[in-house]
Amino acid sequence: MDLVFRTARIPAVGETVLGEGFATHPGGKGANQAVAIGRLGGRVSFAGCVGDDVFGDALRQSLRDATVDTEHLLGVKGPSGTAGILVDAEGRNLIVVAPGANSAVTESAVDEAIRTILPAVVLAQLEIPLVAIEAAAKAERFVLNPAPARPLPAELVARCYVLTPNETEIETLTGIAATDGDSCDAAARALLDQGAEYVVITLGSRGSYLASPKGGMHFPAPNVEAIDTTAAGDAFNGALVMFLAEGREIGNAVALANCVGALSTTRLGAQESMPNREELRNLAGNQY
Repeated sequence: MDLVFRTARIPAVGETVLGEGFATHPGGKGANQAVAIGRLGGRVSFAGCVGDDVFGDALRQSLRDATVDTEHLLGVKGPSGTAGILVDAEGRNLIVVAPGANSAVTESAVDEAIRTILPAVVLAQLEIPLVAIEAAAKAERFVLNPAPARPLPAELVARCYVLTPNETEIETLTGIAATDGDSCDAAARALLDQGAEYVVITLGSRGSYLASPKGGMHFPAPNVEAIDTTAAGDAFNGALVMFLAEGREIGNAVALANCVGALSTTRLGAQESMPNREELRNLAGNQY
C-alpha cells in the first residue's frame, strides 16, 4: 500500500516540512504493473503475497477491479508491503519500501503459478526474494525490472529477455551513469555482454533507450503535463510486457510503453493513474 505525502519540496536530511496532503493508494511495483496491463485490456495474472491486514484486502480488491487474475495472490500472516512516498510540487518523488508480505513469496509458489498459467511473458521486480525471481526467470520470455536497485547475479541477467533499469538502477548494475546517448549505450552494452537479449533504460521525461546486440535507439517521451511520476516506470513496464505478449516488435512496444508511462504522470496516485487503451490511442497516434 502506498502512503503518499504531497509537499512543496522534499525535505533535506534532518529537516521537517509541512505537507500539503496525504492519501493512501493501492501500490507495489508488481501490482501496479499488473493493473497497467488490466486497464489496457490485456490478460494478466498476478503471483505474490499480501498480509492479513486491512491493506491486504484493499490490495487484492484493487487488482480484481482492474480484471487481474488473483488466483496466485496468497495471504500470509503479518503486514502487507507498504511504501512511504513523498511527492513534491514538480511531481518528483522519494520512496522507501517496507517489504512486509512481499518477503514471503516463495520459489514453489512462483513455479506453481508459471506451470498453471503458462504465460506468454513473465515480468518480475526486486521487491520479492531472489529465489522467487530466479524461479520466474525459468519462463521462456522473462522481463526483469531491477527495482529497487541492487546488484544482480550474472546468471540472472543472462536469463533476461528484456532488462528494464531506470537511470539510478543502471548505474547500480554497471557503475556507469546513463546521462547521454553514449553513456546509455555503454551501460546497456555491459548488461548485454552478460547475456541479456535486450536492455531498455527508462529515462523519465527524456523517454527511453533500447539496446540490443545490433545497436541502440533513443525513444523520446511525448509531451504531457506531469503532476505525479510515482508509478510511471510501472506503467511503462506493464505496457511493454503486454505489447510484447501481443506480438508487437520491441521498438514499437517501447514507443507505446513510453506513451503509457507519460499518461500515468498526468494523474495522482499509482494504480489510479493507469490509462486505458483509448487514451493510449489518442496520444500515440500512428505509433499505435
